[in-house]
Amino acid sequence: MNLENYFIQEFTSRYIGDDAALIGGYTYSKDAFFENVHFKTKWMSHYQIASKAMVVNISDAIAMNAKPKYALLSVAMPKSITKTQMRELASGFKDTALRYGVEIIGGDTISNTKLDITVTIVSKTTKPLLRSGVKVGHLLAHTGELGKSKKDLQKLLNLGSVHVKSKFVTIKLRDKFIARTRRFLSSGMDISDGLFSDLDKLSGVNRVGFCFNKNIQKSIGCSGEEYEMLIAFDKRNEKAVLRHAKLTRTEINIFAKATRKKYINRCKSNHF
Repeated sequence: MNLENYFIQEFTSRYIGDDAALIGGYTYSKDAFFENVHFKTKWMSHYQIASKAMVVNISDAIAMNAKPKYALLSVAMPKSITKTQMRELASGFKDTALRYGVEIIGGDTISNTKLDITVTIVSKTTKPLLRSGVKVGHLLAHTGELGKSKKDLQKLLNLGSVHVKSKFVTIKLRDKFIARTRRFLSSGMDISDGLFSDLDKLSGVNRVGFCFNKNIQKSIGCSGEEYEMLIAFDKRNEKAVLRHAKLTRTEINIFAKATRKKYINRCKSNHF
């Protein structure tokens, strides 16, 4: 067990275990986005940093088929930050919130040695999509193409540069696809820690393993911060899922089937 899972298991709340906590038709989620952990200011503009911080949090709502409604921001800023950079941060938060229909209702700001951001998203759902629900025989699929986020991160770490539309900088969420296919899906979550690591979470919750129908390279399966969707569905719903994927222009890759065998995660933890 990695240290992140060890710490989480110290809490026994029945609401912990999905992308967000589901309570009375509302979901509550919170993620951190810290300088020198998730980004460097030389990699992205302050506008891009704020936008990505907001999107990675909204992703948790989308993953549970919830409509994001409200956001609370906590922003720790270095004393060296300029007013221009502050305006860029504010614009990044506001523009991204507006794009997804989110109202920023408050938060906190403090002085710090670097730029650290946490966002809390409150969302509404009538048909939540949970991580539980995978049964033996169900098909596993992911949206989009995986591996580019890690590839671009490596370029940045090697002092290179990436395109402004790089997946590491600009995230595309699958809200329309999830909304249209929810009734055909048995389980879902966003891919934030890497496909293989997030499969490990599904395996633990549902007590299943996976039989892969295609070879997925470790560099791709361990690529974190993809924010594509990992979904499961009954074989009988395959045509419906693929049809709605086509209607929403969403690439779907069916790569495995749930089985009774034990699943082994091939990736190291991204956190500890």
